[in-house]
Amino acid sequence: MFYRASLQAAAALASLSLLAGCGLLSDSGSEVEQKLAVGTTSEPSTLDPAAAWDGSWELMRNVFQTLVSFPTGSTSPEPDAADHCKFTDTTSTAYRCTLRKGLKFSNGDVLDAEAVKYSIDRIRTIGVKGGPIGMLGSLDRVETKGDDVVIFHLSKPDATFPFVLATPAMSLVAPSAYSKHKIRDDGGVTGSGPYLLDAYKPGDRSELLKNPDYEGFADRKNDAVTIRYFKDSGTMVSALKKNEIDATYRGLSAQEVVSLEDNQDKKSDLQIVETVGADIRFLVFNPKDKAAGNPAVRRAIAQLVDRDALVAKVYQGTAEPLYSMVPKGIAGHTTSFFDTFGDPSTTKARKILTDAGITKPVPMTFWFTTDRYGSSTAPEFAELKRQLEASGLFRITLKSQPWKTFQEGFNKGEYPVFGRGWFPDFPDPDNFIAPFVGKDSVTGMPYVKDEITKQLLPQSRKESNRGAVSRQFERAQKILVDDVRLLPLWQGKLYVAEGEDIGGGERALDPQTVMQMWELYRKASW
Repeated sequence: MFYRASLQAAAALASLSLLAGCGLLSDSGSEVEQKLAVGTTSEPSTLDPAAAWDGSWELMRNVFQTLVSFPTGSTSPEPDAADHCKFTDTTSTAYRCTLRKGLKFSNGDVLDAEAVKYSIDRIRTIGVKGGPIGMLGSLDRVETKGDDVVIFHLSKPDATFPFVLATPAMSLVAPSAYSKHKIRDDGGVTGSGPYLLDAYKPGDRSELLKNPDYEGFADRKNDAVTIRYFKDSGTMVSALKKNEIDATYRGLSAQEVVSLEDNQDKKSDLQIVETVGADIRFLVFNPKDKAAGNPAVRRAIAQLVDRDALVAKVYQGTAEPLYSMVPKGIAGHTTSFFDTFGDPSTTKARKILTDAGITKPVPMTFWFTTDRYGSSTAPEFAELKRQLEASGLFRITLKSQPWKTFQEGFNKGEYPVFGRGWFPDFPDPDNFIAPFVGKDSVTGMPYVKDEITKQLLPQSRKESNRGAVSRQFERAQKILVDDVRLLPLWQGKLYVAEGEDIGGGERALDPQTVMQMWELYRKASW
C-alpha cells in the first residue's frame, strides 16, 4: 500500500482504537503506560512481506522496517532503516542506500546489507502470484558493499523505484527466520520495526508491544497496541460505542458514517474525521470466460452501469463516481470512460450486443469479497445486478467469499467477473496503471498490452518530475477504455471514527494510507 494531494488519501485508511489505556499523564502528572486498541474489518491475509500486496501492509508497517518510508507529512520517501539513499547516476538506474548503524532484528540477528539483499531477492525467488514481485519489474540485481551499503541496479530507468522500496512489501526480514524458497506461515514475525508482534490470533487480534531495540524515525507515543479484527462493521461500531475500542478504521459502511456524523452533531463523545481518498473500486473481467471474454459484452456493461445511482443509493455521498483507473487528486486523472460511453443507456448497450450477434439476455456470475472492503460491498453488487437486469440484457448471479478464499480464486482465474479495490502503494499515476497490466497483473490474470508496458510506462519512468507524465497516462487510460478489461466504479472518501480522548489520529496515516500506530495516544487527563 507511495501516495499526496492523495496523501490526504492516505489519511483514512487506518483508524485506530485504543483499548483500556490511561492518559499520557495521570492527574498528578506522572507518566503511565499507554495501551491502545485499533478496530478494523481488514485482517491480514499473510504475515510474510514476500506474499503481501494487500491490506496486510497495515500490520507490516508497524512491525517491520523498510529502507525508506513515509514519515508523517512527507510526500516522498525518506530514510528509515537506511541512513541515506540516492540515485548515483543521471538515468535513474542505480539506487544506493547506506544503512543506519547498530540495527538488529527482534531475534538478535544483525540487520546488515546482506539481510537487505536477502529480503528483496527472496521476493523474486518465491514469486508469489499476485504478490509484490509485480512491483520489482525494473530491478536487475542487488549488490552489497561491505556491511552497510546496498546498491539496486535497475534494468531500465525507474524514477518510482524509491517509492517501491518504501512500501511494506519491501519489509526487511531476518534471513535466519525466513526461508528463501517458501512463505513463512507459523504466525510469527521477525522484524526490526517500532513494535514486536507479541501475539497473533487469526480472525481475532494482533498484540503489538514497543520494540526496545528499535532504531528508526518513528517517535512512539504509546507502549502497546491491540488491533482487533471484526467480521462486520456493525459489530465494530457497536464495540466503539460500548468503549470496548476507542477508534475504527477501514470498513465503515455509508450508513454507519452518516449515523456517526449525526451523533457527532448531537455532541456525543465520538468524532468522525473525513479525508479525501485515493482508494478505488472496479470490476475485473476474465478474458478466458465465454461471456466476459467478449469485448461486446464488456462494452455493453460499461454502457449500462450508472455510477451516480450506485454512489447515491449505496454510499450516500461517502464516495464519488470514477471514470478512469487514475482517481482525482493524482496527476493524469481523466474521465475517459464517460468521454467514451457517456450517460448510461440501454438503447446503446442493446445495439452493442446486437451488432455482435447477441440477441438473448447474457447470463453472468459476479463475485465479490465479504470481508475486505466493508459491509457496503454486498449492497453495491446488488445494485449492479439490479441495474444490469433492469435493461433486460443480462441475468446476473451474485456469489461471494471471504477475502483469503476470494483472493485464491481470482489468482487461479476462477471468476468470470469480480470486484476489486485498490489502495495506493504510492501517490503516482504509475501505481494505478502498472499493477494491472503485464504478465504479473495484480488481478491474477495476465493483461498483455505492449504499448503500455513497453512504451508508455518506460517513457514516464524516465521523468523525475512526476507532474509531467500526464500525456503517457492519458493514453494508457484510453487503451484501458478500449479494452474494458477493467471497469472503474467509484473513488472513496476515508473516515476515521474515534473517541474524543484520542490524539494523534491526524498524523497517523502515511501517504500509502497505512496506519502508523506509533502516532496514537490517549490525551492527558487533568
